[in-house]
Amino acid sequence: MAQQERAIETRAAIIRGAAAAFQERGYGSTSLSQVSAAAGVTKGALYFHFDSKEALAVAIIEAQHEASAAIGRTMLEQNVPGLRAILIMSLELARQLHDDPIVSAGVRLTIEAANFETPVGGPYLDWMAACEEYLRRGIAEGDISPAIDISAMGHFIISAFTGVQVVSDVLTGRDDIEDRLVEMWAVIMPALVPADRWEELKDLPERIRRERVAE
Repeated sequence: MAQQERAIETRAAIIRGAAAAFQERGYGSTSLSQVSAAAGVTKGALYFHFDSKEALAVAIIEAQHEASAAIGRTMLEQNVPGLRAILIMSLELARQLHDDPIVSAGVRLTIEAANFETPVGGPYLDWMAACEEYLRRGIAEGDISPAIDISAMGHFIISAFTGVQVVSDVLTGRDDIEDRLVEMWAVIMPALVPADRWEELKDLPERIRRERVAE
C-alpha cells in the first residue's frame, strides 16, 4: 500500500512540475529533462509513469478538465438557474485559470495541441454541451430568450471565453480576466435576455462577480 501511495504521489508531482514547465515555456520548448527537474524526480521515474511528452501533456489536459468540469457538475446537482450557472461557470473557470497552474497549463496545451496524435477537443465539446444545458434551463425559467439558437450560442460563448482568456493572458497574465469577462457578458447579454427581463438581469454578471468577492 505504501508503495502504491508513493507511486500516486510521484505521478501527481510529475503533473504539477510538468504543468509549471509547460505553462512557462509552452509544449514545443519544454523538454522531459526540464519536466523531471521541475518535478524533482528522476527521468526513470518520469518514464515509468509517462512514456512520452505527449502522454504527459494529455494527462495534464485531463486533470485540468476534471477540475473545471467539477464546477458544472456542482451547479447541475444544486439546480442553479441556467443563466446564473453560465455566468458562475465562466467566472469560476477564470479564477482557476488565474490561480491553478494545472488548469492554466491544461488550457494552454489544448490550444497548442494541433499536432498531437491524441484528440484533445473533448473538454471544449463538454463545455459546449454544459452551456447548452444551462441555456435550455434558462429558457424554461424565462431568463433566456427562446428565440436563440442554443447550439450556436453555446459554441459562441465557449469560443468567446477562449479568446478573452488568451488575450488576457498575453496582456496581463490574466490579472484582468474578470474585468474582461464582465465586458464580454455585457456584449452577449442583450442577445440572451428577453426584453421583459432586461432591467432585472442586465447587471447580473457584475452582481455575481461582487457576490463571489464577498464570499
